[in-house]
Amino acid sequence: MITWGCQMNVYDSGRMADTLAPLGYSPTETAEDADMIILNTCHIRDKAAEKVFSELGRLRIIQEARAAQGRRPILAVAGCVAQAEGAELLARAPFVDIVLGPQTYHRLPEMVARASRAAGAVIETDFPAEDKFDHLPEASAPQGLTAFLTIQEGCDKFCSFCVVPYTRGAESSRSEKAVLAEARKLVAQGSREITLLGQNVNAWHGLDANGNPSSLGVLARRLAEIPGLDRIRYTTSHPRDMDDDLIRAHAEVKALMPFLHLPVQSGSDRILAAMNRRHTREDYFRLVDRLREARPDLALSSDFIVGHPGETEADFEATLDLIERVGFASAFSFKYSPRPGTPAANATTQVEAEIADRRLQTLQALLRDQQNAFNASKVGQTVDVFFTHIGRQPGQIGGRTPWLQPVHMQAPDSLIGRIMPVRIAQATTTSLAATLVQEPACA
Repeated sequence: MITWGCQMNVYDSGRMADTLAPLGYSPTETAEDADMIILNTCHIRDKAAEKVFSELGRLRIIQEARAAQGRRPILAVAGCVAQAEGAELLARAPFVDIVLGPQTYHRLPEMVARASRAAGAVIETDFPAEDKFDHLPEASAPQGLTAFLTIQEGCDKFCSFCVVPYTRGAESSRSEKAVLAEARKLVAQGSREITLLGQNVNAWHGLDANGNPSSLGVLARRLAEIPGLDRIRYTTSHPRDMDDDLIRAHAEVKALMPFLHLPVQSGSDRILAAMNRRHTREDYFRLVDRLREARPDLALSSDFIVGHPGETEADFEATLDLIERVGFASAFSFKYSPRPGTPAANATTQVEAEIADRRLQTLQALLRDQQNAFNASKVGQTVDVFFTHIGRQPGQIGGRTPWLQPVHMQAPDSLIGRIMPVRIAQATTTSLAATLVQEPACA
């Protein structure tokens, strides 16, 4: 399984593995050893499709070599590029056996059977009437100390630059019962931190036990009642779906971590309107103020796009002003690139690449300064760190703060799986170094 893109794709890859387990498949580390190879793709980044075709060229060599030995592997392309490219993908890469969109992977066993019968290439890129989660087996493979859990898919916002509504479909939410059941199983398998996933996760309105639509704030409270679940996160959010109850949950639910990814994309009202974001910069400022009033230690992350069609220097300056006024702990920033089929791709006011490059460098320098300042603000403080893995250096372990900052420390690996108070000794742009506040008691 080769996975590109967001955390949701990572989750989807695990669920595809679950669907294949009853057929006798189990994961292998290398394509050369595989009886089936799945590319789980992402269409968000620039030249995403070309990267897929480049990888397929490499895999075709492996496929042909194995075929010469009488063991030709099945080659499948899944995810958003598969959804967007569909028949074009098969036309350019006819050696691919299966093309499946992100809403159809519950049908993967059937597709494998059809492909194994040499009945020609299988393509499944419809948006089925049935909910795929109702037809998936229970998740079986443990994810580890931290886990992802998809609760919502699709998006109804139709931002001018985004392909998600076309590749993932309309917004749909899993039921509260299904989410809680999977969360309990993850905790039973050893997970202590769960990140809830959705293309627009705070639009989740899964049905509760009485058949009524619930909300993410309510779900956070229910999840926090699960013994052994110490940390809850969620991503990615839309400012329009940040309701009063979810804001209160940030104040009231201890397990809900004080870190929120809240994409704004631009600081210019004119560009926000062109993007079809359906909020203004003042809306965003008011929302940030309410969130910080509810949870004073809340740290924010965001997404920014520079060079959206029609963006002027004044628009770009407005974005820089928003960043300076809000202050971000981290952020993702990109130069606009057209996505076929989206409204912005057909705009006649495309920004020259050189101008967009310059703006991106300026914006990233400002965001990097803010990230440095946020990390430096933790030096000398005592914070709780969840240690999850062996570090890169001998005798080192690593983990995350409540604000998702990577931390490394010289300490015994017996602390992995524990949340420990540490003192932050040093900060860089990307990580923190720490020392133990007290010697750990026996586990």
